Amino acid sequence: MIPRACYQRSVARASLTLLQAAVLYIVPVVGLALTDRWWALAVLWPLAGLGVSGLFVLGHDASHGALFGSRRANRVIARMCMAPSVHVEAAWDLGHNRIHHGYTTRQGFDFVWQPLTVDEYRGLGRFARMRHRLEWSCVGSGAYFSRAVWWQKMWRFNAPGKRRRAIVRDKVALGSALVVVAAASVVFGALTTGWVGALWVPVKVLVVPFLLFMQIIGWTVYVHHVAPDIRWWTRRAWSQFNGQMESTTIVRLPSVVNRLWFHNIFVHVPHHVDTRIPFHQLPKAAAAIAGAYPNTVRSSRFSVRDYVRATRACKLYDFDAGHWQPYTAARP
Repeated sequence: MIPRACYQRSVARASLTLLQAAVLYIVPVVGLALTDRWWALAVLWPLAGLGVSGLFVLGHDASHGALFGSRRANRVIARMCMAPSVHVEAAWDLGHNRIHHGYTTRQGFDFVWQPLTVDEYRGLGRFARMRHRLEWSCVGSGAYFSRAVWWQKMWRFNAPGKRRRAIVRDKVALGSALVVVAAASVVFGALTTGWVGALWVPVKVLVVPFLLFMQIIGWTVYVHHVAPDIRWWTRRAWSQFNGQMESTTIVRLPSVVNRLWFHNIFVHVPHHVDTRIPFHQLPKAAAAIAGAYPNTVRSSRFSVRDYVRATRACKLYDFDAGHWQPYTAARP
């Protein structure tokens, strides 16, 4: 179904794209360090958040082993590209690469944006219900991803057995690097504008771009697997075909946005069918899959209206009937 040419990696293409992503991150971060003009911050903050996202997408591909032929090179690149987003690569490898991709949209297994049932929602306390309503709103993707994925499944989580050592090692290395970078930003701020700068520079250079990245990546994962016509599956009904083909989608972004920051990650169906496909081959693989399964592959142009409509309709889920429900379904 997928031509062998779609698995052909390009060291030159991967290297140039990594260089591009590094520049698109470093330039706005340096700009943030050198200015406090409000209009410059309004421009540079979104660019820095997108810069973190661009590096993360490439780190995500390297973690899958899809950038270079060398496993060691992929691991090193993955850790470096995920550092600005403060993601522990070893924990990401377990949670994302193996669980999310291994059991996509399967009830009780895939933990990323898995919806609650009516009964589960009714069992929540008042605070948990308020949190759910925020996280599943059109502005809540960053709050959801920060709590449910980044904190609970990465920094707070330690796998049992042989994976524990790798995860702890990556946490120590990344945490140490973060402390050094934060300390350097404090010193830079203190030397340039005193104690106010010592507090402000780490916030504007590190914290705000990180929070914007969380919003971007949470939204990205949401639109890949949550929509009124995307189904989630019970344990018995689920299959690899259901999860990877029927519960993923292709979203067409403006070409300049895709080329600069997202590197075809929204061409998501072939990525789920086979994570070994390099990012620059995903459109070709998508065309082959759509040709073989024209009635299965979803493809649409991104629309803010459709996204808002999805966040209004997709609140709770009836796994047996296979459809989304609003909060009103949980009323007594």
